[in-house]
Formats: sequence, structure tokens, C-alpha cells
Amino acid sequence: MTAQTLSDEPLPALRVVPAQPEVDLPAAERAVADLLRALRRDPKSPHLRDTPRRVAAAFAELLTPEPFSLTTFPNDESYDELVLARAIPFTSLCEHHLLSFSGVAHVGYLPGERIIGLSKLARVVGHFARDLQVQERMTKQVADYLESSLSPKGVGVVVEAEHLCMSVRGVQARGARTVTSCLLGKLRDDARSRQEFMALTMPVR
Repeated sequence: MTAQTLSDEPLPALRVVPAQPEVDLPAAERAVADLLRALRRDPKSPHLRDTPRRVAAAFAELLTPEPFSLTTFPNDESYDELVLARAIPFTSLCEHHLLSFSGVAHVGYLPGERIIGLSKLARVVGHFARDLQVQERMTKQVADYLESSLSPKGVGVVVEAEHLCMSVRGVQARGARTVTSCLLGKLRDDARSRQEFMALTMPVR
């Protein structure tokens, strides 16, 4: 571990490489107006006059993650059992159709020398969700970030989501949910730890 990780100071604010560029709102508004015209709709009509601005602002919000510090603390009590935050809600944008997918993430880890502020597990999920995404990549990004930043004994991430690109178009499989997972360290290699994590992420009936 680095000296910074072992200190009581929060880790630096989360940064994704490459950094997310700022959304060009005027250009986005023009593009939405062009799209409306291509769809044989009049962006100057009373009902659509404000639509380009609203759509540009909505996409800017969905694609701009909020910076934060990943606060960690010394594991003074040597806690070595699973820490799990279940059903963290998120919404992201499918990079193939620019339609949203929404669901929940279950994020857990086996502590090493540091523990994390619990709210930060939700912030990590929210950060990676605010991008043009595929669910598989987002799942792995959350797990990899926690492993590299926290140096735990194991990390597990399970994501369940419904994709509008599958439920409102194409096969129109309404209600179908996609499940992805990424297990690292002991949660991948140790059968007992893996079973415990997967059992705890199962929905409560």
C-alpha cells in the first residue's frame, strides 16, 4: 500500500481517464433541433420550441459525473467480514441507442487495512453510471476502481438493470432485467466467500 492509502487523509477526488469533456450545450441544442427536423417534426412549433434546450440539458446532466473524495478510514478493529451495500439505484445511458437503462447495484468488499465511508459506494456507482455505457463495462469499472483505491481483500459488484433499448423497441421484452457481475480477489477465488456474497445479493422475497 502507498503512504497515502495508509494515512487518515481522504483519497483524491475520483477521476476517470480520459476525463469527461464538458458538454457543448449550444451545439447539442442545434443537433436536437436538426434531429427533430429529420424526424419530420417542427422544432419551432409551440409544443417543441423548448425541446432542444431541455434535451441538451438532460443529456448534459446524465453525462456529467459529480466529483467527490473517496473517504477511507483505518480498519482499527481489524474487521474482516463482508461489507455490502445493496440495491444502490442508478440510471445510465446505453451507448448503442442513447436510451436509458436503470436498476440497482450491489457492491461489497472484504476490508484490508482501510474501510470506506459507506455513502461513497453509492457515489462510485453514480459516477460510472453517468456516461455512455454498456452494463458489462460499468460493472467492471466499479469493481476495478474500488480494488485499486481501497486495496481490499476482495471486491464484488452485481448490477441488475432494465434496458429501454430492449423493453420499448426491438423485442419489446418489458420487465426483462439483465444481470452482470464482477468478483475480484478473495470474493472470486474463495468459494465460501463467493457464495456468501452472491447469497446476500439475491433479492429478498
